Amino acid sequence: MNTRSDDPPSSSDDNSSSPSLLNRLSQALLGEPSNRQELLEVLRASVARNLLDRDTLEMIEGAVQVSEMQARDIMIPRAQMDIVDRNQKPEEYLPVVIDTAHSRFPMIDGDKDKVIGILLAKDLLRYFHEKATETRIDIEDMLRPAVFIPESKRLNVLLKEFRSSRNHMAIVVDEYGGVSGLVTIEDVLEQIVGNIEDEHDIDEDDVMILPRGNDHFVVKALLTLEEFNEHFGTQFNGEDIDTIGGLVLSSLGHLPKRGEHLTIGQLQFRILRADSRRVHLLEVSPAEPASKTVSR
Repeated sequence: MNTRSDDPPSSSDDNSSSPSLLNRLSQALLGEPSNRQELLEVLRASVARNLLDRDTLEMIEGAVQVSEMQARDIMIPRAQMDIVDRNQKPEEYLPVVIDTAHSRFPMIDGDKDKVIGILLAKDLLRYFHEKATETRIDIEDMLRPAVFIPESKRLNVLLKEFRSSRNHMAIVVDEYGGVSGLVTIEDVLEQIVGNIEDEHDIDEDDVMILPRGNDHFVVKALLTLEEFNEHFGTQFNGEDIDTIGGLVLSSLGHLPKRGEHLTIGQLQFRILRADSRRVHLLEVSPAEPASKTVSR
């Protein structure tokens, strides 16, 4: 049978060539983003046109950012880790648990490189209850297994693992196996949704200083130096510095992470809230006599 030379191409040829052609045409006509930066620009334009609200945009930007970040970018450094030691009695590290108000603590064996498990504060409460009833109980029997991750762990992968394993804390280790810090599920989520409020936060917009008892205060970082000095009887000052948060940043010389401590004059400052741009919330208390002081 003779085949006509002007027969149309087979349907298989159409299927193999059409998708790529349609994709190129749609991108050319509709201006679809070809990378993440172009996608974010489209979303920002959508906010300007009131198609998206700014909170939604910030969450999307945070989700995109998380996929590009690693554990080392947000971890609480080794030096700032609040830990408990198996070589101490629970009564000895109980003040640390109460003062820091964390829900989980890595338990070490004399060295931060030797993390043997995670102690939950609620389990410590059960320990003291059982002890009061003269029931023999070993605190190490209450430990949860510690999860170890490399510094290069992607945050989006880590979040997925947190969800599947129901762990809330991971110990970050360097290439030599030494502990370099820790990351919690809250640290990852805050990169997406922003700061998650806890018992330290001040709800009222007009309240800048909140007493917490025992000469401890929670202070918003935007409190002016003038108001801070008036309240605490200090004489802090700094060139081109208007707020107490600015004074802390200037004294440290770097953007602090949550939990970092600093002593200025007769006061100790602990960072309660900070993100990749600025400090939000501080805890202020009298400095311990042996604390290193920054004069101002």
